[in-house]
Amino acid sequence: MSNAVSWFEIYVSDMDRAAAFYTAVLGKDLMDLPSPGEGQMKAFPMEEGGPGTSGALVKDPMGQPGPGGTMVYFQSDDVAAEAGRVESAGGKLTMPKTSIGEYGFIAMFEDTEGNHVGLYSKA
Repeated sequence: MSNAVSWFEIYVSDMDRAAAFYTAVLGKDLMDLPSPGEGQMKAFPMEEGGPGTSGALVKDPMGQPGPGGTMVYFQSDDVAAEAGRVESAGGKLTMPKTSIGEYGFIAMFEDTEGNHVGLYSKA
């Protein structure tokens, strides 16, 4: 059995601003990916054959950022660390570290592009 998600894309309107935000919050560098057509893509770190999934920021005329779309949760050791960096990186924390019972903790934020994104940790 495999995980249901194999890839995700977060649509952005300003690639440089969005990449700087996610680098600051997650503490990980993104890498350029080739993009079909007129778009731009920057991938989150990935390990071929490793656990979990990866994805990319995408600037493309076919997709627009904003609330109400797909919700992505980034894995963390402790969501309080990343949540604590959201506002200084230009985003807005919409839910601080919150227990989801035996399953762990989540936090949610709005990124610099208006997307709503989550963080998840067991501890």
